[in-house]
Amino acid sequence: MTGPEQLPTLPDLVLPRLLDEARQLQPDTVALRRRLHAHPEIGLQLPNTQQQILDALDGLPLEITTGKTSTSVTAVLRGAEPGPSVLLRADMDALPLQEESGLDFPSEVDGVMHACGHDTHVAMLVSAARLLSRHVDELAGSVVFMFQPGEEGQHGARHMIHEGVLDAAGQRVERAFGVHIYPTLPSGQVYTRPGPLMAAVDDFHVRVLGKGGHGSMPAAAIDPIPAAAALVGALHTMSSRRFAATEPAVLSVTHLEAGTTTNIIPETAFVEGTMRTLSDSARATMRAEVEKVCEGIAAAYGCRVQVDLTPGYPVTANDPDEAARVLDLASAVLGPDNAIALPDPIMGGEDFSYVLQRVPGAFALLGGCPPDVDPAEAPANHSNRVNHHEDAMTHGVAMHAAYALSALR
Repeated sequence: MTGPEQLPTLPDLVLPRLLDEARQLQPDTVALRRRLHAHPEIGLQLPNTQQQILDALDGLPLEITTGKTSTSVTAVLRGAEPGPSVLLRADMDALPLQEESGLDFPSEVDGVMHACGHDTHVAMLVSAARLLSRHVDELAGSVVFMFQPGEEGQHGARHMIHEGVLDAAGQRVERAFGVHIYPTLPSGQVYTRPGPLMAAVDDFHVRVLGKGGHGSMPAAAIDPIPAAAALVGALHTMSSRRFAATEPAVLSVTHLEAGTTTNIIPETAFVEGTMRTLSDSARATMRAEVEKVCEGIAAAYGCRVQVDLTPGYPVTANDPDEAARVLDLASAVLGPDNAIALPDPIMGGEDFSYVLQRVPGAFALLGGCPPDVDPAEAPANHSNRVNHHEDAMTHGVAMHAAYALSALR
């Protein structure tokens, strides 16, 4: 007689259907994405975006709350049976850019654009809520949908965490998943890795203080411009000399400013930029070395210096088991060719890191390059010419649904 442990594993009849179900929802997904794209908003206060989400979720069996310190939206879908809860997240905010994408549905707001794909993220998560609502009888537990403003530097995830998004279902979520579209990766492919996926982000702002004077008499002044120029080279050299080649660390000076005209030596010069690291130790070393280099270079030129270090997002680190889950699901739902184990982290930052500090989970990249464009030539996120392939959204919708179903069945 054959015992239960010897019986063959039955095929999963639900997961293979999710992509087809996501495709059926594509007209609604596209319509919402385009409405959001045409009416972008920046920061933590996104009233139009919030209303669009609330309207799109209306009629679904969800428990919905909105934020107090931001225009966030939290929605809870309760399964037919009790069980744990899982969180799915989309960010909502746009960027201060003048759109030049050539799309048929461009931004109607001067100087503001969805240049990082957050419009697609919202549309994908709304459609995932619709899809999962159809499968509520197969869920043993709850799904928390996290619609988050303020990802672009305003720490929106922290606002939502402080207001209780991780406990919105009445218990702490046990797993979390998020996805970010990338127009420089082949459309529809899902990329992730265990451990660090994205970097910690810190900014530095340096004011070099000298003594102003006439351009014809530099010896009577203390010129901050040569000190600032030397500081640029010294900081870039430091970042390549204080860290082992096996320890990724990036420092970029991105803003240099001094003076007003040709015959005035200014009192001050200003230098600022960004630092990216992949470990707490490297982050601490980078911050300490920036201060040390700035003070030393300024002193060498007879200047003083004021250094302000602004902490940004921590490392986005995936739980190894959850990263493996995402790749397994991508292979099962989208096909093996669309599940890519990323060999190395990327040095961009992401505030979903705050969620992953508290809950085991995984963040993934979703390829969104139009098929007629070489990914190596495609405008990247944060370009005002960026174009995200809308067909890729069906894969994002299916992955959100698959992650929740796999965790709650």
